[in-house]
Amino acid sequence: MSATQRSGLGNGRLLLSLLLLAAWEAGSGQVHYSVPEEAKHGTFVGRIAQDLGLELTDLVPRLFRVASKGRGDLLEVNLQNGILFVNSRIDREELCGRSAECSIHLEVIVDRPLQVFHVEVEVKDINDNPPVFSLREQKLLIYESKQPDSRFPLEGASDADIGENAQLTYRLSKNEYFSLELPINSKPTKKLSLTLKKSLDREKIPEFNLLLTAADGGKPELTGTVQLFIRVLDINDNDPEFEQSEYRVRLMENSAKETLVIQLNATDEDEGVNGEVTYSLMSIKPNGKPLFTLDENNGEVKVNGTLDYEENKFYEIEVQATDKGNPPMAGHCTVWVEILDANDNAPEITVTSLSLPVREDTQPSTVIALISVSDRDSGDNGQVICFLTPNVPFKIVSTFKNYYSLVLDGTLDRESVSVYKLVVTARDGGLPSLSATASVSVEVADVNDNAPAFAQPEYTVFVKENNPPGCHIFTVSARDADAQENALVSYSLVERRVGERALSSYVSVHAESGKVYALQPLDHEELELLQFQVSARDAGVPPLGSNVTLQVFVLDENDNAPALLPPGPGGGPSAVTQVVLRSVDPGHVVAKVRAVDADSGYNAWLSYELQPTAGGSRSPFRVGLYTGEISTTRALDEADAPRQRLLVLVKDHGEPALTTTATVLLSLEDSGQAPKASSRALSGAAGAETALVDVNVYLIIAICAVSSLLVLTLLLYTALRCSAPPREGECGPVKPRLVCSSAVGSWSFSQERRQRVCSGEGPPKTDLMAFSPSLPPGLDREVGEERQEAESPHSGLVSSIDPSPLLEVYVNCFKKNPVYFMDVLYFE
Repeated sequence: MSATQRSGLGNGRLLLSLLLLAAWEAGSGQVHYSVPEEAKHGTFVGRIAQDLGLELTDLVPRLFRVASKGRGDLLEVNLQNGILFVNSRIDREELCGRSAECSIHLEVIVDRPLQVFHVEVEVKDINDNPPVFSLREQKLLIYESKQPDSRFPLEGASDADIGENAQLTYRLSKNEYFSLELPINSKPTKKLSLTLKKSLDREKIPEFNLLLTAADGGKPELTGTVQLFIRVLDINDNDPEFEQSEYRVRLMENSAKETLVIQLNATDEDEGVNGEVTYSLMSIKPNGKPLFTLDENNGEVKVNGTLDYEENKFYEIEVQATDKGNPPMAGHCTVWVEILDANDNAPEITVTSLSLPVREDTQPSTVIALISVSDRDSGDNGQVICFLTPNVPFKIVSTFKNYYSLVLDGTLDRESVSVYKLVVTARDGGLPSLSATASVSVEVADVNDNAPAFAQPEYTVFVKENNPPGCHIFTVSARDADAQENALVSYSLVERRVGERALSSYVSVHAESGKVYALQPLDHEELELLQFQVSARDAGVPPLGSNVTLQVFVLDENDNAPALLPPGPGGGPSAVTQVVLRSVDPGHVVAKVRAVDADSGYNAWLSYELQPTAGGSRSPFRVGLYTGEISTTRALDEADAPRQRLLVLVKDHGEPALTTTATVLLSLEDSGQAPKASSRALSGAAGAETALVDVNVYLIIAICAVSSLLVLTLLLYTALRCSAPPREGECGPVKPRLVCSSAVGSWSFSQERRQRVCSGEGPPKTDLMAFSPSLPPGLDREVGEERQEAESPHSGLVSSIDPSPLLEVYVNCFKKNPVYFMDVLYFE
């Protein structure tokens, strides 16, 4: 039959076998289809999307795809209608050889969420392969002495198909001497043989040319033929005979070359050369490769190549034994070699469908990757177990035979671990076992789960007043543990009102660098403390942020000269006019110069000096250095001019010092000349001065009492704490701590003493500090005496100072910052 005819028959059978079966096996979760081999491109296989319960509209968005390991693109899916169709030629014999079952295993994968379906497409056999003989002709040597019913083995044909398509029947061309003895299905080892029907006569018919035809069981059937050339030999009436007609041998795969398979022995009852036997190989099936050798003299069959169980499990060796008679006679036997599996194939690992990178907020049980393992060995040698690197937040879950899913088994934190180097190990059950590994790198994608963080929640900044506009006063910096845009920090002011003005009119912050700028000159007299917040926000979605508080203390500078206050109702701002009786006693206060300084601290600490007169004569008046009170230095007499013009220089203690001059006009009158109005005015002024002095005295007494009580309490507490001897190593000098933060440059601490106050029960807990101000030279010149610090060189606790010269400074400081002022002496 020609190839064209066979193709036509095949196409006809193809059209008849296009009925497909699709079923869902509840136990295994697989979809089964069947398709005939050699089906045309586009042949319908099944509605795979419908059978898998998937919507047609979801196929493209969910990245529907089909994977077939080692099967190329035999089958394809139309994403428009969800139909599985034949994409290229399917040859069952090429896929599965002579295996009774032949299937194409497909993995159907969809994302969002990730799902895996297993589809099995059975390839149905069609009768597309005719029977084939291994030889074009077979030669038989038959002695004429052979008796009727003698049998002569023939090499049968083979058919690459299976089932009925491979069931062969034989026909012999018509003749009167020979017939065929067909093999019996129940005995597959029964050979095809030629049977002699009647005795031969070489002189009549020396040769026979017969045609042997093999037909398969397909519809329509296909056939193959071979020529039988039979030569009738003269009498050598005994054939060599083997001990058995068939031999069965088991042999391990990968046996070394020259390994003995079997030693055959054939005997011939003839004598002489007719009884001498030689051996030869007739055929090796299934592939005819010279994997075995046969010693023609001793009948030893040995390995001559590499035996691979995964390639072939059985070999059929046809051996012929021939004597040396004339003509020679032959005997035949078959050697069946079964190859035993050895654990010579390591498992193979395939990792597909990686969902990388993995977000750090991914929920546990999420599928990260699909893993398939395979082993070409069989039995225990092909049983594979799969496991993962320990101590990682992942696990392997078996989804099907030799199919696994890599699943998230815990929470991820990119800031702790950004990349996981996983090792998947597959190990078979052989002895010894073989294993294979595959590396999977899982990168953790960042999620904006960390807000920018400042090093501390609050910063204190000191800025001198009268700063230039736009000057840089501080830099804030926040760190974000996230990555990329999630870690990109920008800064902004938390807007609020500062008095009647917006905060942004005072300061600004650079969005990228975090530098804080003063937009205008700051005035300590207007704003001593500017407290505001700077916000740090990252660029994540949604953004996260945090705030930091900045306390900007505006340091005072001596930029305000002392200002004179009016002496009383009707007085001018710069002149003091007073009537003085000549009869006043020495030291009598006759007037007072009042001045204030808008600055603070030393810059606001005023002193008063009486300027010398123009003539250089000694004035009978003096002015209090810190009180501004003008008093007489001696008794007034007639020699003193009735009009006294005094110039009082008011000076602060800033660097450099600023001054103001006050003019005091005194009228000296006798007691009898003073008008009543003047007397009443003088009396009123004296009463006011007396009241002011009384208030100052009471204030001084209150402050001294409180200070004394505080010092006494501190001394008592210290004595109690130190009553127990401290243990070694627990007390010692420590770095002193600055405690009066309200000073802001307004206090000058010239002396600092510290003492560690300890108990015998544990580590030191307290620090006691006392500060004594540095008094400028001549501070108490007007007070009349100089104070020495009363301090023991070993006590180190409290320095004793006279508070009266600093009364006004203390009062001012206490009024402005009472909390900070009380913090000068404290326990930590």
